[in-house]
Amino acid sequence: MKTTFMANPSNIERKWYVVDAEGQTLGRLAAEVAKVLRGKNKPTFTPHVDTGDYVIVVNAAKVRLTGKKLIKKTYFRHSGYPGGAKFIQLGHMLESRPERVVEMAVRGMLPKTKLGDQMYRKLNVYASAEHPHQAQQPEELKLDIR
Repeated sequence: MKTTFMANPSNIERKWYVVDAEGQTLGRLAAEVAKVLRGKNKPTFTPHVDTGDYVIVVNAAKVRLTGKKLIKKTYFRHSGYPGGAKFIQLGHMLESRPERVVEMAVRGMLPKTKLGDQMYRKLNVYASAEHPHQAQQPEELKLDIR
């Protein structure tokens, strides 16, 4: 009788990938990166184990957006004090902290659990083309995005 393979931390191999965000649509890029972080691109995917790989996203400042999202899309946060609501437009955030835009898009596509937090920690986003992870010998990840 054959049994279903279930991954555990001892038999997971993790790789490092580099993704160039220049000219890529934000949501489509985030969906593909989340898939790699979660491990859904591997045949050994197990839902209750973090089987994903490390992902480095470069050129986050050059990500593409469609429609009028630069003006109309806003991000919300709250300080915890009365009247402490803070709103910021996507265009302003893309100017000041472009890596945060990609991080938030990817985070929204991962599970909202402790396992999702563990997957999110394997994401590294940089606004320019340089990154400090050359020692890990990352492979370039070609995304099939239109």
